[in-house]
Amino acid sequence: MTASAPVLIASDLDRTLIYSAAALALGLPDAKAPRLLCVEVHEGKPQSFLTETAAGILAGLAGSPHAVFVPTTTRTRQQYRRISLPGPPARYAICANGGHLLVDGETDRDWHASVRRTLAAECAPMAEIQDHLRRTADPRWLLKVRDAEDLFTYLVVERALLPDTWTKELADWAEPRGWTVSLQGRKLYAVPRPLTKSAAVAEIARRTGAGTVLAAGDSLLDADLLLAADRGWRPGHGELADTGWSAPHITALAERGVSCGEEILRAFAAHARRH
Repeated sequence: MTASAPVLIASDLDRTLIYSAAALALGLPDAKAPRLLCVEVHEGKPQSFLTETAAGILAGLAGSPHAVFVPTTTRTRQQYRRISLPGPPARYAICANGGHLLVDGETDRDWHASVRRTLAAECAPMAEIQDHLRRTADPRWLLKVRDAEDLFTYLVVERALLPDTWTKELADWAEPRGWTVSLQGRKLYAVPRPLTKSAAVAEIARRTGAGTVLAAGDSLLDADLLLAADRGWRPGHGELADTGWSAPHITALAERGVSCGEEILRAFAAHARRH
């Protein structure tokens, strides 16, 4: 790494940096709760938040000439565009779990075409996966089946009624077809194995000449991102925490909820300054 090489900071968004009202986990008396900044509105209602302190740190990172901050999400492009993060707009962003690499807000068509070719060559078609989901899911707990940009699919479920055995059976069925399964809150994702955040991050690192990659995430869909980074952080909540997932270069934080988002940003800023 040369002295001028920027630090690439690739972070998951939901339940890593930004939090819904249900996921805030403030754990404080109301009078001592931190001030919150709303960064997403959906259907006229406030949807996602971070603390004002976290917002200030993020604005500094996004505007730093020594860092490249890359929002890295499983959200579709439409869902991502509802978010208005502090600081200048990110030059690069990753949506649809790596299926779309945005440059100044627009899809890089060459990257997307390359992803499509890989999925067609290595994975069962999504129609086969969705047909299996519809045939095997129980209407008592299935609320919706969603197509995410024709790249992956997910179910919205009544979590309390969803049998653990069904998720395991689905994962076992999907694995030889080149797909992975991840349960996050009320959403159960089925995602092609080659569709990864880490591949898109590696492409951005190549383009920017980044010398160090820092990353954070809370779900099993973030595991490849964290493993590919030089340093990573995971919250004290989420799939990775629930399964005890870790790696030598990953810091498993004890904090939960929106305060953990602030702690992650502090870690990003501290390590970015060292480089």
